[in-house]
Amino acid sequence: MRKRIAILGSTGSIGTQALNVVDQHSDILEAYILTAGKNASLLVEQARKFRPYAVTIADEQQYDFVKDALADLPIQVYAGEEAICQIVDNAHIDLVLVSMVGFSGLRPTLNAIRARKPIALANKETLVVAGQLVTGLAKEMRVPIIPVDSEHSAILQSLVGEDRRALEKILLTASGGPFRTYTAEQLSRVTPADALKHPQWTMGAKITIDSATLMNKGFEMIEACWLFDVRPSDIEIVVHPESVIHSAVQFRDGAIKAQLGVPDMRIPILYAFTYPQRLTLDSTRLDLFSLQAMHFERPDAHRFPCLQLAYEAFARGGNMPCVLNAANEVANLAFREGRIPFLQIPNLIARALAEVPFENRPTLEAYVACDKETRQRIWRFIDGAA
Repeated sequence: MRKRIAILGSTGSIGTQALNVVDQHSDILEAYILTAGKNASLLVEQARKFRPYAVTIADEQQYDFVKDALADLPIQVYAGEEAICQIVDNAHIDLVLVSMVGFSGLRPTLNAIRARKPIALANKETLVVAGQLVTGLAKEMRVPIIPVDSEHSAILQSLVGEDRRALEKILLTASGGPFRTYTAEQLSRVTPADALKHPQWTMGAKITIDSATLMNKGFEMIEACWLFDVRPSDIEIVVHPESVIHSAVQFRDGAIKAQLGVPDMRIPILYAFTYPQRLTLDSTRLDLFSLQAMHFERPDAHRFPCLQLAYEAFARGGNMPCVLNAANEVANLAFREGRIPFLQIPNLIARALAEVPFENRPTLEAYVACDKETRQRIWRFIDGAA
């Protein structure tokens, strides 16, 4: 039987690449559930090609459009965010790929874990916001969380077959984004169009901006702590602009193991779908002979303060990573919409971390309330500044 996969966020960058992987291995993989936020047209196109059991569109206003467009096919159609949370309970699902953007991935992930569905996690915000809650529930339900981020997949691949007690340090690589060599003065003039031109990876708009601010690497540091049960002091961030080494681990004997490859997210997606097996993939191979050199630098926290804000939020714990994520999502969007300059992003996040009340052990309901309050505060800050 084919492995039945629920792809939450099928119309996004990760979701579309995941469907390419499914297409290449349709003999053993099946796109059983597809969900989307607002891109109803692409969701319909995907459904007509892959013929899933069901599709869900989060935007309820587009339910009729999707329903009518698929009326000639035996595909169940649902709408609303609650429907996405509920559909992961389907008894026939073998794996849930969480590739929704931002905070929206948290509740579906928790519901999938409660339903004892293995998770292929491409939504780093889920662990940033509620890592203790998510990983604790996964341990209780004995549900594996397999990372899809290229860096965390590389760490996992480097640890396969190793005694985790021998791990000394994780080397978390970063491309440095499009502004790696920019001065502070140059950063003050960058536009959203500039920030969306990533030098190596093709990603969604939100994560591309996070890469430009280095907040993405701060999120990945937090995610790595939860995934691999390490402390921030056990992780060294290494700027590697060529993006050939996707991350590495160093052991107590001094040996380093790394995973190398071309920048292609389909590689970690396929690995998550078939872990611990490896299958063939029609993709470009890394040509070592074409590499003239590889470079490694330390990140500059002065020019890119979002990285330090992530460390501070994680160190404080409680609801502070939730505040970090919510403030970043709003500031990121406001920059993309041209409402604030690039350098205002970390200032807004820092203000939220300073002003939102601290809560030590938040419940899911508390996380939801904190997320809402933080977003409202940031929009008020922005409107006040305007």
